[in-house]
Formats: sequence, structure tokens, C-alpha cells
Amino acid sequence: MLRLYLALLASCLTLPAFALDVARPEVRSFVDEMTRTHGFSRPNVEALLKQAETKQPILDAISRPAERVVPWHEYRERFLTETRIQQGADFWTVHHERLEKIDDSRLSAAVVGILGVETSFGRITGRYRVIDALATLAFDYPPRSAFFRGELVQFLLLSREESVDTTAALGSYAGAMGAPQFIASSYRKYAVDADADGKRDLWNSWDDVVGSVANYLRGYGWQDEQPILANAQLENDDISAFDVSKIALNETVQSLRDKGVTFETSLPDDAPAMLIVAQGKKGPEYRVGFNNFYVITRYNRSTMYAMAVNDLGLAIQGFMRDAGK
Repeated sequence: MLRLYLALLASCLTLPAFALDVARPEVRSFVDEMTRTHGFSRPNVEALLKQAETKQPILDAISRPAERVVPWHEYRERFLTETRIQQGADFWTVHHERLEKIDDSRLSAAVVGILGVETSFGRITGRYRVIDALATLAFDYPPRSAFFRGELVQFLLLSREESVDTTAALGSYAGAMGAPQFIASSYRKYAVDADADGKRDLWNSWDDVVGSVANYLRGYGWQDEQPILANAQLENDDISAFDVSKIALNETVQSLRDKGVTFETSLPDDAPAMLIVAQGKKGPEYRVGFNNFYVITRYNRSTMYAMAVNDLGLAIQGFMRDAGK
């Protein structure tokens, strides 16, 4: 009886998955686009989509109520752990030749920081089939169905270009793939074949992973050997003179100083900048972000994310320096 009860309980807790119905009008329209616009075989697209499953956990993950807004000091502590810093140092040691090819120590640190924040250096890359994630969100998540429908198009194009196994590729609940968590459109646009094996592989080739993240950042305007962030102080905690409601380079080095912000940088007075206000343990903390900081926010539209990437990369470099590596 106990076994029967446990089996019934497990079945109740298991959230359903449904095979995608290719007869639905919106799915038929998608098949039409793939055949007419992109030259795919209709039977092949239909056969692939019949293998896709609409998964309730994916819908739950993307639509659950927003969690409590985590203050910066808690967010930072999630990533700036001894374990992750040690893992990052180990990663840097193993892949130092690949990172040296980037030819910019600040960019190398940003690449390592991104890989650490995104997937713990490839350890946590997602457990959902990409085809299930994108099909679920494209056809059963109305708030962003157009975006994910576009990503599903991009994923099928990617599978044709790079011989990606569409029924086996795994990623996040939103369809982000590999160690750097590229969505399909970013994969097609920014991934590079750094190991020159004829394939851009963000699951198995660390040459391609490192090179692709660097290429992504450079594609958004990364400036080699330029700073990312500077610690700052304000004459008082009145930030009414600043627009911190959006991520934008809406100040310059000089305009910030004119408004009472104290910070150090070698950049010229007219260099674009922004004031960042973060919630520390003892009150507000201030930083000034420059062009390269803004570039990191193009990877993830969050100032806390970009600060964590920066701080993790610097912490790993500092750890290696102290260890004499």
C-alpha cells in the first residue's frame, strides 16, 4: 500500500507534457514559413515538431511571479564565493592559452566572469531540450510568443548550418545553449569557429566558447584596454540629479564630476558614463560604469549582473595573482 501511495503521489506531483499539435493554425503557419522562406522540407519540419513537447514546467519557470528583489550585496554573494573563485582560477589555468588569444586582459576577465555567472564554467548548462523550450514558449506563452517563435526559426536554421541535433540539444527553460548560454539568434550571429574544425560548437569546444563570448562583447562595441567600472562617492545621497531608471550612458566623466561624483579614471572628460546605485549592507554604494560596462549589460540587461561579472573576473585574477599563478 505504501508503494502504491508513493506512486500515486509522484504521479500527482509530475507536471504534464504534451506532444505539440502540428494541426494548430499557428503551428501550420510556422511550418509554412520554414518551407516557403527558408527552404526546409515540410515533412521534415512537421516530423520534428511532432517530437516537440509542450512542458508545463517551462511555462511555470518563465511566468512565475517575480521573486523578491534581491539587494546588490546578496546578489553579489551568490557569485563571489570561494568555490566559484577557485573554479574560475582553475578554469583560467587550464584555458590560459585560449584566453591569451583575446589579447586584452580586461576582456579575458569579463569572458571568464560571464562563464562563471552563467553556468559555473560549464557545469550548469540547462536540462531542457531546446526544441521543447522554444516550441512551448513560441506557441503557448502569448506574452512573448513572437520573440520565441523567432528564436525557434533561428534554432532550426542553426541546426541546418551547424548540424545541431535538434531533438537532443539541451539548454535552459528559455532555450539558451551551451556554456555561454547563447540564444539561437546570438549563436548564429556571434559564435565563432575558433578551433577551425568547421563547426561552431558551444557545448563541447572551449576554443569556440571563449572566442564566441569575446566576439559577442566586441560586436556590441567593447573597447580594448578600457576600464569597465570605477568605485565612486557622492557628496551626499541625493541622486535626484541623475537618471538611474534605465541602463544608459546618459552622462560623461565630466558631467558626473560636475554633479559631485568623485571617482578615478584615465578616460577623457567627454567619455560616456553612467552612475550606478547599488544596495550595500550598510547603505547605498555607488559606481561609475563606462562603455565596457554597458557592453556587458547587452549580454544580460541588468546592472547587478554586469557588476557581478566584473567583480568575479577581478576576484579570480586577484586570487591567481596572490597564488603566484
